[in-house]
Amino acid sequence: MFLAMEDRKKHILNTLIKEHIKTGAPVGSGVLVEKYKLDISPATARNEMAELENDGYIIQPHTSAGRIPTEKAYRYYLIELKEKKLHDDEIKALNSFLKKGTEESFKLAAKELARLSGNAIIWAHDRRNLYYTGISNLLTQPEFARSELIYDISYIIDQLEEIVYRTFDRAAFEPEALIGSLNPYSNLCSSIQFRYNIKNRAGLVVMLAPVRMDYEKSLALMRLVHEKLTGKN
Repeated sequence: MFLAMEDRKKHILNTLIKEHIKTGAPVGSGVLVEKYKLDISPATARNEMAELENDGYIIQPHTSAGRIPTEKAYRYYLIELKEKKLHDDEIKALNSFLKKGTEESFKLAAKELARLSGNAIIWAHDRRNLYYTGISNLLTQPEFARSELIYDISYIIDQLEEIVYRTFDRAAFEPEALIGSLNPYSNLCSSIQFRYNIKNRAGLVVMLAPVRMDYEKSLALMRLVHEKLTGKN
């Protein structure tokens, strides 16, 4: 359940989320006020952030003054999210592969999707025919800089076929964001996925990224791919 949130507090939370998505670093009240020219004092921002922390929307990851969003914050953020408008060249690049409708062209589309999003892409045809690309995009994220987390990501890759097989039939037919603990691939990450059917062949497209995903652009890209595959545009 989400608490009713005052406009000022909501603006602070959304701004903090956007800043954390950009930098990957904890965000302090001073940064919010100065960088985003908020019409409040740093002290007021600190008070509002303290309340957001009490309500479970942000946490202090270590002894720094900064805060980062929680899964609850990202889920709240997605409720009113407006997808980013894609550039014409991004649309054209994906369309050029998707319109061919072949398995090989889908692999090229997956590579382009990984490039445009900066995330990893998993593309499964009929459950077992699995292709993935952009894993290096995950491994270079600051969240996974520690060696033990790189091991965790490597384990995910080893288990991809099993996870896809287990979750294939449960995936929605519309792009769906699964954050952290709701993500079947790893609670360290978020995913956006959808299932489709083309000429009696089923497929699954998954975008995998840190929980600190650029949801605005990622959802816009996945929705474009979904529309092209299903003929909804």
